[in-house]
Amino acid sequence: MKVLADDFLARPEDPFTLKDHPARVNLYKNKKQARAHIKTEAKLIAPLAHRLYGQNTQSLLIVLQGMDTSGKDGTISAIFSRTPPLNVRVQAFVKPSKRELSHDYLWRVHNVCPPKGGITVFNRSHYEDVLVVKVRKFVSEAEIENRYEQINQFEKHLVQNGMKILKFMLNISKDQQAIRLKERLVEPHKFWKFNPSDLDDRMLWPDFMDAYQTMVRRTSTPHAPWHIIPSDQRATRSAIITSIVRDTLEGMNPQYPEAEFTKDDFLIR
Repeated sequence: MKVLADDFLARPEDPFTLKDHPARVNLYKNKKQARAHIKTEAKLIAPLAHRLYGQNTQSLLIVLQGMDTSGKDGTISAIFSRTPPLNVRVQAFVKPSKRELSHDYLWRVHNVCPPKGGITVFNRSHYEDVLVVKVRKFVSEAEIENRYEQINQFEKHLVQNGMKILKFMLNISKDQQAIRLKERLVEPHKFWKFNPSDLDDRMLWPDFMDAYQTMVRRTSTPHAPWHIIPSDQRATRSAIITSIVRDTLEGMNPQYPEAEFTKDDFLIR
């Protein structure tokens, strides 16, 4: 089944309302079909990623932003399940260190962007600085207002210097988040994921949804638009994103460089 990225795009020229984007869609007959789609797309991503590394002129930044339990880790595993980690890096963003706080908020972000030939996935991202920071009122409203345009200009700079940016908001419903939080308290392999502070954010759900809506409205740009991904169904979410990543890499059309030497240039015994 072909996934059309435009179906999930927050078009910069259109007014954006989060309620118009469902957290659940009937895109596949069942979970098995969605997983088969993931497997097919993941196999295609592997050689494209290798060609990107060999070409060494372009890079890809994938931003995954969503509430707790929306599936950032699972999505990353799905996309690159068949790709050797040669040029793929995952960068998680947690509470900034004292050193990071001594710089502007984008300093630590620029420092971990992918080099030419590389693919970096942000598990959370610089958008925490207009989401958590906004909801928790860590800085003033005036400063938050400045940050939207600063982020737009920062991303434009990256794109103008050979980087492709894919931004995904993992749109999970509050009811589904409750189910997944409970899973973390009863399934042994998920115990480590439970953090009581997640419940604090859950209490502020309306404020976070408002912050996400404003974030998309202000930072979905022609050079780096947002994709709003229904995330209540794990396999469907990962299938959609994996397909968009594959399609994007194909559009980047990475090619191995021409050989600098021929077999006749050297005597190999």
